[in-house]
Amino acid sequence: MSVSGIRDNYKRGTIGAFLKECIKPASGLSFVSAYFTIYAYEKLRTELNSIDQLRLLFGEPTFIKPSKLDPQLKTARVYKMEGDGAITLENTMHQKEIAMECAAWIREKVEIKSMVKPNFLHGKLYHIQHTNGVEKAVLGSSNFTVNGLGLGGTPNIELNMVVDSERDRTDLKSWFDEIWNDETGLVEDVKEKVLDYINHLYAENSPEFIYYKTLFHLFTGFLNDQQEGGLLDERTGFYETEVWNMLYEFQKDGVKGAINKIEKHG
Repeated sequence: MSVSGIRDNYKRGTIGAFLKECIKPASGLSFVSAYFTIYAYEKLRTELNSIDQLRLLFGEPTFIKPSKLDPQLKTARVYKMEGDGAITLENTMHQKEIAMECAAWIREKVEIKSMVKPNFLHGKLYHIQHTNGVEKAVLGSSNFTVNGLGLGGTPNIELNMVVDSERDRTDLKSWFDEIWNDETGLVEDVKEKVLDYINHLYAENSPEFIYYKTLFHLFTGFLNDQQEGGLLDERTGFYETEVWNMLYEFQKDGVKGAINKIEKHG
């Protein structure tokens, strides 16, 4: 590893290793990231569970996936939480356990705010304040994801710089505080929204819910085709025929599906 202050998750060290080395028990953390994942928390859970507090600021108001519980749900602003690419089978099997532990940690030790205006804050910052007053900081491009921190099998190549000036580390903390404490509507508290999303990762769903959710995903394309109409355009008078009115609802669905398939596939 280079002795320079660059941390690129490639040949000059990783952000994950920097955080593992610098986070001490009872530290106060101030992070800026566009994304957050429970799997990144898992990779650093020993260090993160020992801290006093983390203030996490989302640089984008798009950190939680739109709700899949109601496909028709429409909101003025869409929230999403990005994953770390393909989820391994091991992670999938342990997702519930990780999510539950992460949620408990957030409730106890984390405050979360988000920028309200999109495309307004682009930098990433990891500032660490030790109990003895010593500060550590790194800033650049790494998000709080497994690959963003360089802790996965295929880490992102990033460009981050360790801040070795005490003056600049102190000023970075002041810069963070100014945005965090802004009262002009620049940021909003989103801790409960994050917890609500994570709760869905480990909530027990009824067999009925899973059944209907499966049907929805299987037949979404078919239902969309049905809505498009195809040969069943009302101008043909199809819906006014005597035969059509004699059919049961499930028979009508079958007829519409068959005719639309004929039209679609020739």
